[in-house]
Order: sequence, then structure tokens, then C-alpha cells
Amino acid sequence: MSDALVLHTYWRSSAAYRVRIALHLKGLAFESVPVHLLQDGGQQRTPAFAARNPQRLVPTLQHGAAVLTQSLAIIEYLDEVWPEPSLLPGDAAARHRARALAQLVACDVHPLGNLRVLQFLEHTWSLDQAQRHQWLERWITEGLAAFEALLTRAPRTGDFCIGPAPTIADCALVPQLYNARRFGIGLDAYPRIRAIEAACLALPAFDAARPERQPDAA
Repeated sequence: MSDALVLHTYWRSSAAYRVRIALHLKGLAFESVPVHLLQDGGQQRTPAFAARNPQRLVPTLQHGAAVLTQSLAIIEYLDEVWPEPSLLPGDAAARHRARALAQLVACDVHPLGNLRVLQFLEHTWSLDQAQRHQWLERWITEGLAAFEALLTRAPRTGDFCIGPAPTIADCALVPQLYNARRFGIGLDAYPRIRAIEAACLALPAFDAARPERQPDAA
């Protein structure tokens, strides 16, 4: 496929951050179209964006006529269309581990701190800032503790989550750590995670994907 890639994104969305990392790791040129999740009541809620993605979520990636949603599915799509460098390891057991670690973040941790969840806690359940922080801290620390334990019990084969090169697991982990710091949640208890993060952020692809480097960064 030679069609242009257009990423509908928000600078602080950790799900969009994952896809930006993958695009940069593969050296793919793409156009960023900002979708401000707070401005004008949330630009993702407009009829035009809902027509593109009925979930009203970022990221949404357009590749020619294809409209792709869900960050991990998008990353696997990129891996199938542009196989090198691969973001999934070569053998089945390692591929499972990479997917499982990525899903630990994307399915079990991130959704509980998603903007729409936090807005519901604030506006519908009337939780104050301290209570919302307690909610976030509970689920983020529980998830990161499990991630750290999974890393610790596996043989160390490289500087990244699995082996000597980043995979889909690293694409998911680094944005979640950005979120944790953003919400003032300490990471001292996770030395393996922090070492992997340092190795990732030393790579130009991860650096280019940082939220503060995006054109719509506030």
C-alpha cells in the first residue's frame, strides 16, 4: 500500500502516544490531525468525527480508504503492512508475552484512568480531586506492580520488555508511565520498568512521539 497515513490524535492521549511510537519506530511518515478532547466540549464528540469513529476516541488512523481504530489493533496492522522492524517477537510464546503485557496496560489499567471515566467520576458521581486521585493511584499502581512482577520473573534478554528491541509491549508501557507521572503517582517501586523506560526514551522514535513534542501540545 502506498496511500498516505493520517493520524487523528491528541497530544496527551496515551493511546495515541502508543501509535505515534509505532509509526516512528517503523520510520513511517504520517500527517497528524489534532482532535482536542476538551476544547468545544470535546472535538471527538462532533458528528464529523463520530462518522469516522463511532466510539469517538483517538487514535484513529486513516490509510487510504481504510479507517483504523483501537491502538493495539492499529499497531498490529502496521506490523502486518510494514513488517520491518517487527513489533512482535518471532516465536509464539514471546508474541503472546508481548501482547499480554500490552493488553495489561491497554485493557486493564488505561481505561480506568481515561478522560471519559474521570469526567464521569467528577460530574456524575461528584468525586472530588482527592477521591479521583485515589481511584487513579489504586488502578495504576496495581497494574504497574503486576507488570513489574511479570518482567522480574522472566529471564532478562535485553534492555526492553522482551529481548533486545522494542515491541508492542514497550509501545504500551511508556505512555502509561507518562500518565502516572502526570497524575503524581510515584514509580520508585518499579526498577525494571524504569530501566526499560530509560532505554526506550533514548531512542529517537520514542523521543519524537513524546506528548510535549506534538504540534498541538498545550
